[in-house]
Amino acid sequence: MDGSVQLDLRGRRAVVTGGARGLGAAITRRLAGAGAAVHVVDVRREEAEKLCARLGEDGADVRFTPVDVRDPDEVAAAFREWEAASLQVDVLVNNAAVDVSKPIEHLSAEEVTRVVSTNLLGPMYLCLEAYRRMVARGGGHIVNILSTASNRTWTEAGPYSAGKSGLRAFTHTLFKEAQRDCLGVGVTGVIAGGMATPFVLERFPDADTAKLQSPEIVADAVVYALSVPAGSVVPELVVVPRNEPSWP
Repeated sequence: MDGSVQLDLRGRRAVVTGGARGLGAAITRRLAGAGAAVHVVDVRREEAEKLCARLGEDGADVRFTPVDVRDPDEVAAAFREWEAASLQVDVLVNNAAVDVSKPIEHLSAEEVTRVVSTNLLGPMYLCLEAYRRMVARGGGHIVNILSTASNRTWTEAGPYSAGKSGLRAFTHTLFKEAQRDCLGVGVTGVIAGGMATPFVLERFPDADTAKLQSPEIVADAVVYALSVPAGSVVPELVVVPRNEPSWP
């Protein structure tokens, strides 16, 4: 993709989790550029506020909402707050994720819980709140960011692969239920290959960036999924570097 996909989100409101940096920031920029009002949901206050300020200088309506997606009470409270202010969520992008790259024998229970809670339970909590409201209104779109680890796995990726595989299964189930419950609600899973983002580079500083793709490419894939005309929907997209070692 080259950013040529056209999408008009004026009058629409989007929520992007993990939106302060990396892929989340790229998605936030693309949605704001399409005219959406965007809530950046993250625990990184300083980075989120800087992003919102930069985009605000260009006239975008981008706001930081501090929420730990692992906490269902915080997630529910955010939706109640938006609802009370008549701020309906038209687009939800579940992007927040963490990883701990260790052999299983060296993992702690806390590390496993943190990865699975962030990567699987968090998106599910947000879907629970967003989906029922979208069905009640008759429209909306949920995009869950997956990974090649949702399709296969490798060493030192046990909790991460388990979380992303579970999220892929949940996304497919939600897609089928949307077909039954409300044809105006779209559900898309985006399987993204390796990207040149802090998520990868902070853990693997020696990674060959020539084998990684720009997060802007994956952000464009999200925009494409949202741009499909009513009557059709993209249930799953795969976007990987041409030399992606973990696909298929």
